[in-house]
Amino acid sequence: MGTVLNDVLGPAIGIALSPIPIIAAILMLLSARAVKTAPAFALGWLAGIVLVALVVMLFVPRSAANGHDGGGVVVGIIKLVLGAFFLVLAVRQWRSRPRPGDKPQLPKWMSGVDRMSIAQAIGIGAALAALNPKNLPLALSAGLSLAGASAGSAVTGLIVFSLLAASTVLVPVIGYFLFRDKLSSSLESMKDWLTRNNATVMFVVLLVFGVVLIGNGLGLLF
Repeated sequence: MGTVLNDVLGPAIGIALSPIPIIAAILMLLSARAVKTAPAFALGWLAGIVLVALVVMLFVPRSAANGHDGGGVVVGIIKLVLGAFFLVLAVRQWRSRPRPGDKPQLPKWMSGVDRMSIAQAIGIGAALAALNPKNLPLALSAGLSLAGASAGSAVTGLIVFSLLAASTVLVPVIGYFLFRDKLSSSLESMKDWLTRNNATVMFVVLLVFGVVLIGNGLGLLF
């Protein structure tokens, strides 16, 4: 059990530190449709995270995930490829960071969060979790770790992974409904900070996990 939790902890933190979905959730909470769109977005975000890890956990044979029958080589190569992919993304993030005095640019779809339907909010949340070039490999990595565990450990690991990965979106949304009046100014400040430092945060996260995955992959191959 402890090994499984250790293996999914890193990917979960990596997903949780994604600034864009946090900013999107905050924008929804600050909009007139906060009561409808923010919970829907959080639900979609959580569902997307669960879906990717669950599919890998269910369909990758346990023996292969544990390195038997040649599975170690395959998993090692996958982790090397994912690690290299993260390093490429890290370089792109660093090169695209705003220069001093530049105004950070957010995705265009964020300008319409105050007009989104519940279905749109769920869909965007799920897409950001399951199809994002950074989050998808992390969820796949967690799924591989879960696939090699016993049934009980895998289920527990999936729950811990999913809740931790989604926590940075779930906590503001839940907190908003509990402490709405007190959180408004804090949410605005958090959004501004994340907007300014989005590229830097993502660079650090991608660099760390790229190096870790490459190290894990080399360990399985050699």
